[in-house]
Amino acid sequence: MDLNTILALFTKFATIGGGLWLVWGAIQTGINLRDHNGPGIQGGIWQIVGGGLIIAAAQLFSAIAL
Repeated sequence: MDLNTILALFTKFATIGGGLWLVWGAIQTGINLRDHNGPGIQGGIWQIVGGGLIIAAAQLFSAIAL
């Protein structure tokens, strides 16, 4: 297994993980919006932002040229 393959695999898993984190944040935000739970809504929004940052970081990491 060469380094480019490992990088591609890492990027794929990080992107999938960030996407799952983002989706779970959206679910949490929706649940908390229904219950009118302010701190829960805020937590869900920050989780969505965190998932987006993980995806962005993974894509930037894949742009590294070796």
